[in-house]
Amino acid sequence: MRSYTFILGLVAALVAGSACAADMTPVGKWKTVDDKTGKEKSIVEITETGGQLTGKVLQVLNSDKGPNPLCEACSGDRKDQPVTGMIIIWGVHKDGDVWDGGSILDPNNGKTYSVKLTPSRAHAGLESRQPIIILRLARLCAR
Repeated sequence: MRSYTFILGLVAALVAGSACAADMTPVGKWKTVDDKTGKEKSIVEITETGGQLTGKVLQVLNSDKGPNPLCEACSGDRKDQPVTGMIIIWGVHKDGDVWDGGSILDPNNGKTYSVKLTPSRAHAGLESRQPIIILRLARLCAR
């Protein structure tokens, strides 16, 4: 199995400045970016409740299936549900300097992967390491 490293870097901010770089937590709004095309795909909001992170799709920006795609490849309760509003990151908890132990869903194929998020000062964002999923996020700072 090939291992990929994905950089969750800052590509666009609503408010420029050091507020983004100084905030070294995954909590906030992020844009997902297609690794192959560079197109922005969605806006995901990561929140923390009881020491665990959850990520929910707030808006789908670019989809071959239109602005309100369904998770056709998903199984169980997520099968054929709208991707907008869907929880795609769950169970992530802080472990030292990283956020680890959780899962992330790829709505395009319905598969779930392990996820580990590490704040990265060098990239003013997050570095994510997981075996398969292609994911880049850009921080949206609206402070």
